[in-house]
Amino acid sequence: MTLRTLDSLGQLAGKTILVRFDFNVPLDGERITDEGRIRAALPTIDRLTRAGAKVVGVSHLGRPQGQPDGRFTLAPVAERLAELSDAPVAFAADTVGETATEARRNQQPGSLLLLENLRFDPRETSEDEVERRAFAEELAAGADAFVSDGFGVVHRKQASVYDLALILPSAAGLIVADEVGVLSGLTDAPQKPYTVVLGGSKVSDKLGVIEHLLPRVNALLIGGGMAFTFLKAQGHAIGASLVEEDQLDTVRGYLRSADVQGVDIVLPTDIVMAAGFAPDAEHAVASTSALEQTSLGATALGLDIGPESAEAFASRIVSSNTVFWNGPMGVFEMPAFAKGTEQVAKALAETEAFTVVGGGDSAAAVRTLGFEDDAFSHISTGGGASLEFLEGKQLPGLEVLGW
Repeated sequence: MTLRTLDSLGQLAGKTILVRFDFNVPLDGERITDEGRIRAALPTIDRLTRAGAKVVGVSHLGRPQGQPDGRFTLAPVAERLAELSDAPVAFAADTVGETATEARRNQQPGSLLLLENLRFDPRETSEDEVERRAFAEELAAGADAFVSDGFGVVHRKQASVYDLALILPSAAGLIVADEVGVLSGLTDAPQKPYTVVLGGSKVSDKLGVIEHLLPRVNALLIGGGMAFTFLKAQGHAIGASLVEEDQLDTVRGYLRSADVQGVDIVLPTDIVMAAGFAPDAEHAVASTSALEQTSLGATALGLDIGPESAEAFASRIVSSNTVFWNGPMGVFEMPAFAKGTEQVAKALAETEAFTVVGGGDSAAAVRTLGFEDDAFSHISTGGGASLEFLEGKQLPGLEVLGW
């Protein structure tokens, strides 16, 4: 498997390069609240524009249901790119319509033109291959090559991810090439001790990752909402905490398998239990053997790992040589229930190990909590894509690039 890189495209001066970015950034109205994905795209933009290429950027943002929706316009992204990039940046208010066509006709070498949200057109995500291909053909018109640099969507078989790479000479951008290199290292030859920290709400979202990584790791630390399915599988009463009843047998199987393989599955020994799902909810720390025995009673629910667990997780992290983390330890958006996630992030930031933050909520958490990106060895730009990669799945957007 050899991923085609930018070098495979040859001379770029004067060529029109269509680039699939992932600018699916969180917005508060028109304000971008996390610009990590925008900043991550700057090296590819710089590489192409400095080489004299006309860069036509495409991306999605949110889920506008296949029609224009002002809440999901990419205009704020174009504005921020214009502030951050050394290249001239323009924005077209449609994707394949008259405005985009005229803007592409007038574009100058060394500049970036960002087109409007791909998902304003239902053909972008259509399951009909003919419809999808037709949209890709319209996007490709006048372009000399295609660069895939939106790692967050390479697990999707969509027009701008898959079909464009079949129509035009194609290569991976710097983000995608870097992601593939880093994530491959987590499965091929990680330096041991190797610790994986998993959180988030559902075990079912992480089943493939657990199964694929279990034979490769030394320790698996489980926090977040998914911990309660493991705790209940061990026989603990968990109050009203989130649980996936249909995964209890699967989880028991993982616990047995880990024991046979000599892998430590480390579960929380204490939990922050709350009277309700609210920032100001009354809460108390309880041992996992007595989660229903606080003053809050059996109707309380767990919203964070406790201080003892956070300290134990941090200790495991700093004694490792490789750490992969995906999923917060609690409801980090609420300060009262963010301490577990913060302590895990702090341990990753302080250790000398090779540390990978697996995108999605984890990336949002470390930035929300005030950590700089360079505190970690790598922050993935793709939550779901990074998980599917680590599951060992063949991702359509990489397959068409030779991987």
